[in-house]
Amino acid sequence: MSKVLFKQVVPFIILAIVSIAALFVPLHADFDAGKYNAADIAWILVATALVFLMTPGLAFFYGGMVHRKNVISTMIKSIVSAGVISVLWVTVGFSLAFGESIHGLIGNPSTFLFFQGVNSGPAWSLAPTIPLTLFALFQLMFAIITPGLVVGAVAERIRFTSYILFIVLFAIFVYSPLAHWTWHPDGILFKMGVLDFAGGTVVHISAGMAALAGALVLKRRKVHQDHQEIPPANIPYVLIGTGLLWFGWFGFNAGSALGANSLAVSAFATTNIAAGAAGLSWMFFDVLRGKKPSVLGFCIGAVVGLVAITPGAGFVAIPHSIFIGVAAAIISNLAVMWKSKTSLDDTLDVFPCHGVGGIVGMLLTGVFATKTVNPAGADGLFYGNADFFLTQLKGVLIVAVFSFVVSFLIFKLINVIQPIRVTSEEEEEGLDASQHNEKYTQGTLIVASTGLEMEQSPLV
Repeated sequence: MSKVLFKQVVPFIILAIVSIAALFVPLHADFDAGKYNAADIAWILVATALVFLMTPGLAFFYGGMVHRKNVISTMIKSIVSAGVISVLWVTVGFSLAFGESIHGLIGNPSTFLFFQGVNSGPAWSLAPTIPLTLFALFQLMFAIITPGLVVGAVAERIRFTSYILFIVLFAIFVYSPLAHWTWHPDGILFKMGVLDFAGGTVVHISAGMAALAGALVLKRRKVHQDHQEIPPANIPYVLIGTGLLWFGWFGFNAGSALGANSLAVSAFATTNIAAGAAGLSWMFFDVLRGKKPSVLGFCIGAVVGLVAITPGAGFVAIPHSIFIGVAAAIISNLAVMWKSKTSLDDTLDVFPCHGVGGIVGMLLTGVFATKTVNPAGADGLFYGNADFFLTQLKGVLIVAVFSFVVSFLIFKLINVIQPIRVTSEEEEEGLDASQHNEKYTQGTLIVASTGLEMEQSPLV
């Protein structure tokens, strides 16, 4: 039996301390449920579950695109976020994002420490028809998937324990401040007039910029340096993941209306249409460049469309979502082409797709937003309001710079605490085996060149 090191004990000790501390949180009766709307509660419960479904969907999406020796390690890095963030959100994350504002920069960590007062408190001011607990759980699902998005940029070379530490630090120092700035009525971006319906800045730009920072800190994989083409491990996984993401995104965007109302219906429609248009745009643009139409192309394009429509889903008209999807897919496709000609090793193109896609979506919200769709929003550049477009541009620049700088520092700090990257031998062996002692092919059947089925050896 190998000797257990102190650093291996620390995560368990921290979790044990948190679990014991939670026993002493004072309990209070629920806030008067008579003030709520049953239809709104039912819809946001469903939307919350749909957003959670996006995390395993993301795991399949990413897992299908990496080398077969890194499938499991890539998938678990997305899924484990559900465990880490769930505990962190109840402990202090929700307070940092939505607690009493400290100068518009961050929430007071003591406001909802260990969820104290959440069930007994009045509804969130911008969601008056649902319990505060439900609002907190809906927001939790956004916090879960955001660090999971970064996995695609650092896949096939980052240590599992290092990534868990990244999830914690990213949630505290990047995600929670951005959520506070953007969605808290006293947040600095909220007061500036920046509009982000469902997470173009908070989720996608933040994850995209963190992905860029991570790729730069971890540097290139050996296969990338040698210009080796890595075939996707399982394209049907990518298709399954795309379907789950697309399905879950209805909760992501339509749920952000925070009620069962016409705005939710409009956001539902723009979400679906932008995704479909972007999938076609990416695939057809590939054909223009001399490629064959591919499953991967349509799937990646659809996800880019979902990313791009996210900030404007409840602010833009349904017909305009077609243009947003088409434009975002072309721009992200070109960004992927540019990246492929550089030394940047963003394994699964998270920055060109989520970072650039989120930026395009925020700016096009500044162009096409209209009060006809959402009176609480603003008219964009297309309707003669250049000031709002400039506000969106300022918001994008602030979020992009903040997310990149802080994420870069987080990755650097982790590398000081422990090596953030696996050894060259572990990278060659594959992270499934070296980090988890598991293999993607365990217990499956393969088809030999003769066409006969053979049971796959667990040692292969």
